[in-house]
Amino acid sequence: MTDEAPNPDPGPATRAIAAGRRQQGNSLNVPLWGTSAWQTEGLDDTRKRATGLRPGDFYSRYANPTVRAFEEAVAELEGAEDALAFASGMGAIASTVFALCSAGDHIVIGRQIYAGTIALVQGPCARLGIEHTVVDGTDPAAIAAAVQPGHTMLVIAESPSNPRVDLVDLAALGAIQGPFTMLDSTFATPIGQQPIRHGIDLVVHSATKGISGHNDATLGVIAGERELLDAIWAYSVLHGASASPYDALNGLRGIRTLAVRQRYQADLALTVARALTRHPGVAAVHHPGLPEHPQHELASRQLTCLPTVLAIDLAGGIDAARTMIDALRVARSATSLGGPETLVCHPATSTHVSLTPEEHAAIGITPGLVRISIGLEDGADVLRDLERAIPT
Repeated sequence: MTDEAPNPDPGPATRAIAAGRRQQGNSLNVPLWGTSAWQTEGLDDTRKRATGLRPGDFYSRYANPTVRAFEEAVAELEGAEDALAFASGMGAIASTVFALCSAGDHIVIGRQIYAGTIALVQGPCARLGIEHTVVDGTDPAAIAAAVQPGHTMLVIAESPSNPRVDLVDLAALGAIQGPFTMLDSTFATPIGQQPIRHGIDLVVHSATKGISGHNDATLGVIAGERELLDAIWAYSVLHGASASPYDALNGLRGIRTLAVRQRYQADLALTVARALTRHPGVAAVHHPGLPEHPQHELASRQLTCLPTVLAIDLAGGIDAARTMIDALRVARSATSLGGPETLVCHPATSTHVSLTPEEHAAIGITPGLVRISIGLEDGADVLRDLERAIPT
């Protein structure tokens, strides 16, 4: 034993193991608080809890100790003051948008983003009088130019993006003055990047994906400055997209192995990307770890772990995509990502089916585009399965 002080700056794997343990005492696992409400000690006590800020022992729509442990773990991994969990990634995004924006406000949104986010902005937000401008999220100048001083309340981008794994310049996004900036960092997870360190106000995750990592939890989370999150929490109690303590417990379990899972999956994703560039049935491979990718240098600067997802354009178009997906034996057809199974989906007919053909073209979703989320299987089996299934 030595008298040396603990490591003041532990690595991400160490943080993932240690984070979110404040409320568990000597237990190695966070307790599950599977209750919807707590008994109070009369009228005065009830009023105190009902009017308090994120009370942890009143009503689980307001807060829950298991969910709170998950929030604290995410905040620590993101280098944020605090975090706030929701029932899904879209619950987190919708609650944030409606907490911050009112009729007459303006949103700038990058077009390289999950289709559900676009649908939220173009549908309910527009119906309620919240204006928006869609721009090329990979062009920092276009994002900045679309901001209307005194009018734009929120800038939303996604990096790496769904489905082509395009990147946003985080430093440029964080440098925007005036509106709040929010980045969907689902594909990266906190192991791959920490947007708040680049000056971005809010980072959002569909924690259903890589953070939970086992396809058994539906969760969303935002991280950022505590005062801002408290304001969003006040609206979220009304919105009601509250995270389940059961899902939060699974999310915490996923965090414990996040670093080791993601590093394995990222290494295998790059191996698969390199191999498929040589496949005669593949017209293009989209992964920023490839030297020929137009954003490879940006990826080298801002990503601390490469994405676990890649996309490929099949030379044979949608017919080739159908043939490939039907022929898979190791990989599986599903629209999620970040779990232990290698999952393959066709964005034009699944995750982005709500977009128009013109919107597909604007973000590079071709009829032959296939998204691949790499799992935890043996790499040789995954690669062999994909190479065999892709028609030549």
